[in-house]
Amino acid sequence: MALTQEADGLHRIGQAPETTTHKVVKSLWIGIWLFYLSAPVTDLISGGHSTGARLLGGLGLLAFTCWYLVLVFRTVRMMPVPRVLVSLAVLATQATVLSLTLGREWLVLFVYVSISSGAALPGEVSRWTVPGATALLTAVALAVPGGTQYLAGLVVPALMGGFAMVGVRAMIRTTIELRQARATVAELAANEERLRMARDLHDLLGHSLSLITLKSELAGRMLPEHPERAAQQVADIERVSRQALVDVREAVSGYRRPTLPGELAGARTALAAAGVAADLPAGPEDAELPEETESALAWSLREAVTNVVRHSGARRCTVTLTTRQTLAGPVVELTVTDDGTGGPAAPGNGLTGLTERLEAVGGTLSAGPAGKTGFRLVARVPLGSGS
Repeated sequence: MALTQEADGLHRIGQAPETTTHKVVKSLWIGIWLFYLSAPVTDLISGGHSTGARLLGGLGLLAFTCWYLVLVFRTVRMMPVPRVLVSLAVLATQATVLSLTLGREWLVLFVYVSISSGAALPGEVSRWTVPGATALLTAVALAVPGGTQYLAGLVVPALMGGFAMVGVRAMIRTTIELRQARATVAELAANEERLRMARDLHDLLGHSLSLITLKSELAGRMLPEHPERAAQQVADIERVSRQALVDVREAVSGYRRPTLPGELAGARTALAAAGVAADLPAGPEDAELPEETESALAWSLREAVTNVVRHSGARRCTVTLTTRQTLAGPVVELTVTDDGTGGPAAPGNGLTGLTERLEAVGGTLSAGPAGKTGFRLVARVPLGSGS
């Protein structure tokens, strides 16, 4: 009912819905509780009150409802907890006055006092205010003619509704903390990966560069008197430099090589962010794919998902990854299908590059419309390629 945060002793009494869906969901959630207002509304219409009492009662009910909605729906200003308590005291006073003057049907307003206190206050405070609102409900019911008949049906909703909001707040706070923890873990993982790259590059280049420096100094000292020995040192410098360059290229190639599990996880995140429903496999059926085969399929998946997100306008994307037996031998087949605008495959750098990557490992690429609407990309690579 109300998203909450505490910071620096201030309390955020709710969070404005960011999208139309959020507004609808939040309105429906609050609307579940508004059915209790049918009792005072019915009393205003057919309760036998005078015109003045109806007018004042209607204004009081309207003020109460607006004050309640401000607390639980849309207020986003940072407010100290004491100010929230004052707002709840105003609600409780309105409920008390309306119940004592207009009758027992108005006792249901205390349910809203309890719910709003659970939604708008920290748990350490609302654990006292929810029972307090229920106790006030009981006291007023005893003072209102016939109020005890309504008491049994209101005490439980007041207590359960209030503490339910306390639970919702705790769940939301836990969810926020989990998201922050995941972001922290991702950042730590990225930092660890950078440190690993730094260590690997140091291990690769540290010895080679030290050797190059040493041999350069030796060559410099030998050059005037022993040019042949200096030339030998220069030849060694060239050999060490070339080997260091090969090592660096191999290391960087290993870092840049995409993997299917990594690309599947990235595709799931990208499609979810674009609002596309995704049906993706957990991973390849054959866990021992050759590196070159896996790399080519991973690049194909990345390019296909990028096209779905950027150009297709699709609402759903399905990815399959299967191993098939053909006359030429087993092949791994990656299929990416969407329900977007479809149309023929337009030649471009992306598909051209994919075709070249797949041909390099003996594979093929086909792309085109999938039925009346949608688009399908199929990449096939012989299972034994790249071994």
